[in-house]
Amino acid sequence: MFKIAVCDDEKQFQRHIKELLTKYQNENGMKYEIDTFDSGKELVELGEEICQYKIVFLDINMDELDGMLTAKKIRELSKDVFIVFVTAFVKYSLKGYQVDAVRYILKDNETLPFCIYECMDAVLKKISDHKIWKQFNFTIGSRKIALDQILYIESRLHKLEFHMMEEVSLLYTLYGTLNQMEQELADSGFLRLHQSYLVNMKHIAEVRRYHALMKNGVRFDIPKARYKTAEARFCAYKGEI
Repeated sequence: MFKIAVCDDEKQFQRHIKELLTKYQNENGMKYEIDTFDSGKELVELGEEICQYKIVFLDINMDELDGMLTAKKIRELSKDVFIVFVTAFVKYSLKGYQVDAVRYILKDNETLPFCIYECMDAVLKKISDHKIWKQFNFTIGSRKIALDQILYIESRLHKLEFHMMEEVSLLYTLYGTLNQMEQELADSGFLRLHQSYLVNMKHIAEVRRYHALMKNGVRFDIPKARYKTAEARFCAYKGEI
């Protein structure tokens, strides 16, 4: 599911941006979900759950926590979220580079539809350009899938089940061993947490003593024998050491 957050304390623009995004995604046949927030404080209170959003549209001038501070809080949690500033004030545009904002859009009713569409086109192109694809011979046939869409791979009764990010109810399966798959994905950000689980570190929220918590709330226990190695690899992946 492609998730977008719109954070604006002006209800009129909040609704207008959501309507434009809905229209864009319907026209492009996308699966989507758009959540709205009335303040930056409300958004950052989500904590790690902010990482579920692919794009965040932020107004800069908001009470309590303005858009720039909200963006900095988002960046503390994730470098992958695309931040788009939508505001009535041009003077803040240069500050957007401090948080790696992908676009700075003015609240102009005439140009806003074009700018939102252009922004979405640009973000989708960036996402597509950064995806790593791999061919797998699943039981339903050969499929090419993006590796970052894989949440985790589970070994079950001589088969491997691929749990996908956007299609939770659909499992891709293939015959093979997790040892072999671990070798194939060794350089692709996957971590062996358990004898039966190979997890995509992109979707891990945290690794704490003897367990890992995924961004979607799924929790995996980590055996003591594997914990130190798993913790070190995850920290290295996150750039913490």
